[in-house]
Amino acid sequence: MKSRAISIIKGTRPGSIDWRLLLFLLVFLDVKLVIKIAAVVLIYIVRPNFKFGFSLKSSRLPLFYVLAPGIAVLNWIIIGKWANFNYGLVLLTGILFWVLCILAIHQVKLSVEKYDPEIIHRTILVFFILNALVSLVTFAGIILETGSINPYRYQGNFQKYFIGTGDYIKGLTFDTSTTNAVINAFGVIYFLMRGRYIFMLLCMMTLLLTGSNITNFILCFTLLPVFFYRSSRDQKTMIVICLVMLLIFLVKVSPQNNSYVVTAYQKIFNRHTASRQILTAEIPVTQKPDSILTFEERRKKIAQLYMDSVNIALYNKNLHKIVADVRSQPVIALNEKPVIPADSIHTPSFQHRDDTSLVEKKLLQFVVQIDKEEFSTTKKRERPKLPGKLIAARQTLRYFRQYPLRSISGTGIGNFSSKLAFRSTAMKISGNYPAKYAYINPAFEFNHLDLYLLYFTGKEEMHSMANSPNNTYDQLLGEYGLAGLSAFLFFYLLFFAKQLKKYAYGIPLLLFMATMFFADYWFEQLSVVVFFELLLLLNIKELKTD
Repeated sequence: MKSRAISIIKGTRPGSIDWRLLLFLLVFLDVKLVIKIAAVVLIYIVRPNFKFGFSLKSSRLPLFYVLAPGIAVLNWIIIGKWANFNYGLVLLTGILFWVLCILAIHQVKLSVEKYDPEIIHRTILVFFILNALVSLVTFAGIILETGSINPYRYQGNFQKYFIGTGDYIKGLTFDTSTTNAVINAFGVIYFLMRGRYIFMLLCMMTLLLTGSNITNFILCFTLLPVFFYRSSRDQKTMIVICLVMLLIFLVKVSPQNNSYVVTAYQKIFNRHTASRQILTAEIPVTQKPDSILTFEERRKKIAQLYMDSVNIALYNKNLHKIVADVRSQPVIALNEKPVIPADSIHTPSFQHRDDTSLVEKKLLQFVVQIDKEEFSTTKKRERPKLPGKLIAARQTLRYFRQYPLRSISGTGIGNFSSKLAFRSTAMKISGNYPAKYAYINPAFEFNHLDLYLLYFTGKEEMHSMANSPNNTYDQLLGEYGLAGLSAFLFFYLLFFAKQLKKYAYGIPLLLFMATMFFADYWFEQLSVVVFFELLLLLNIKELKTD
């Protein structure tokens, strides 16, 4: 598969793919905001076109991209924060994100309009191949570093990889592994519906390497109606193969992820199995750290280590006699291969270190500085039973019950729930931001930020997407109100849905992404959505041509 992918890349002629589009995707999808801006500037220097074609009737691009910043400016006028310089900077940054979205989708639309669909398909194919190669090379590097063919079970190096191995499989974007997972989920649907099964399996394999449970779940949710509604026998077979690959990964490759999924299910639906007594081997006292031993246990450990050292000394002293005796004996064939004892998993190098990162230190310092009764969540020692995402949704609904008028147009950009709201805290949660211009709105501080601190200043096992308040629907409702959420539903999702009248790969892609919007602030990510829009615009052009 790898050799075929390389041969496809080498065999592409200069005119057989859209090199401008490919280079734009490679640069714009990078995680750094500065690089994204540079990609937009360069593509508009090469192809200067600003005819966006927004209109109320038969708009060329989704009107949502104009309505969202318009609502943000209207909110700025209503809430009257004209003299607040820090918020003015937040407002301009948020509008910049929407402008970048418009500029990116416009260039993607230009490529789709200009070139034959087959050229765009080959361009997309090359992108997926390059992304898979980068992911596989990263995985191979982890194997070389750990010396284990399955690093998902390797507990050495203080469990640097283990269940978190997938976090390092970031692909071409060098963003989070979830971003890589979503892009490969697009590939699974895209290649499945087009009958390119080898590349579908390549994307599925890369998706599994990322270990993104939420992406796997949503992809399965999307493939089920495809399986039962309209799919050929070959497509049904490939869907079953994908599900089997996922099952093998969860059971054999990374069973820790399987346990994580079961635990998350029990928390969401409040179902807990009866506790079972698990028998584990007792850890020898010589392998326990002195910090957890009593005085008597330390004496016992010293005595045992002394006896072991004496035995080793006696063994070394008599080693030449043993060797001589062995050499005098006749050679006897071994029926079994000698077993070399492996390192004990109870040693410190096999235990996870709960080191506090710089971001966590900033969060903890922020918690210490706060002395407000309203900020009560972080003072609770016990974690809630529900995942953080569901609690965040409750916070949003509760807030608008208290302030019903704000539900119309929201609290304003960066004021309630968004990547920008986290970024503007200057705690480097979602990127860098100048500390002297830090801004935190009380509506965000006492709701989603409070909730985020609850989970992400605790144990590392709580640092998961299920506990993160990130949610595009929640962002639109909280900061743009019912007006913004309605604009998204009618002038973005419906914009694509009404043009996909025939059954094609665009429909399951739209279903997948509409569900995936619950997982993160994808518009501000400036990566996944652009690629999603490219696939849909291409499919729409094919349907119109047919």
